[in-house]
Amino acid sequence: MIKIAERFKVSHFLVFYLIHSLQYGVGVLGFQRIIADKSGRDAWIAVILSGIVVHISLWMIYKILKDSNGNIMTVHKAVFGKWIGNTLSALLACYFLLVAITVLRTYIEIIEVWMFPDLNVWLFTFVFLLLVYYIIRGGFRVVTGISFFGIILPIYLFLTFLFPLQFSDLRNLLPVFNHSVKDLLVSTKSMSLTVIGFEALLVFYPFIKNADKSKKWAHLAVATSTVVYTFIMIITLVYFSEEQLQKNVWATLTMWKIVEMPFVERFEYVGIANWCLIILPNVCLTIWCASRCLKDSFKFKQKYTLIVILLITYFANSLSRTRDEISLMNDIIGQLGFYILIAYIPMLFLITIINRKVKENKA
Repeated sequence: MIKIAERFKVSHFLVFYLIHSLQYGVGVLGFQRIIADKSGRDAWIAVILSGIVVHISLWMIYKILKDSNGNIMTVHKAVFGKWIGNTLSALLACYFLLVAITVLRTYIEIIEVWMFPDLNVWLFTFVFLLLVYYIIRGGFRVVTGISFFGIILPIYLFLTFLFPLQFSDLRNLLPVFNHSVKDLLVSTKSMSLTVIGFEALLVFYPFIKNADKSKKWAHLAVATSTVVYTFIMIITLVYFSEEQLQKNVWATLTMWKIVEMPFVERFEYVGIANWCLIILPNVCLTIWCASRCLKDSFKFKQKYTLIVILLITYFANSLSRTRDEISLMNDIIGQLGFYILIAYIPMLFLITIINRKVKENKA
């Protein structure tokens, strides 16, 4: 059982910001090419399908955590026992750590490619992680506040996706359903890296006041993320030809290059700089989840595990230099996220339901 004092909990409606801030990250800047690789003009359908899968997984998570008197670490121990349960929790901590490393390193790569080729990665990573440490040490309520502002402050960037419409052709979306089910499923799998993050609910569930009431806000967050990604994908498809899209690694940044305003010439610079506000809660939440997994499983003090995790993140980000290494990290996390969606969560859901039925029959 994990008991959290009321003063450390957050209101149930803030789950919307926690989940949406995790799903809406660095993937927005370049997910289009990967998804459209197999499904072409039908890529927007794959985005919607991925949203449906996430909704189902989210429903399962709430069923898993119901009456658990804690979070996923409690469930692991109750279902698998102390040793196997703690091992699974440690692996989950590694997963969140890898997500944090991948998100931060991918963002740094964007800064290097688009703004500062000679960026001192060591120094930038150190300053960024110093801020992450300061936020996490403030507690989960502070992390939640950063997630809130990470959505509200840069929300104006969403309007910039309307600029490409003046150079777009809606006929590019036709014909609809021109690809096989297999192609759509492959593209849906490719969305894994972009939509992961919601599984952090498994860890911060005890910190929510009236957790049952947070269900609708969690599903609303996923629905919002799905609508946003679908909208951006449609805008991209009507703006680029299929050949052009496959040559643009960062399609969103390319579209920002056409944004013209009287007071700024290169808007992509503004967008990348402001994206730091979106990346910050991503990294804070995933590192907090990693340190919390170790705390609840092995009773380590979170302030010590946090330092170790930040050091690992620092050296992992600073030592990965080439595009191939960063792509490999993205591929690994995408695969892990996919198997968490289609294997880990459903398996845990079935085992938990069976376990409860057995206990009810014994009673």
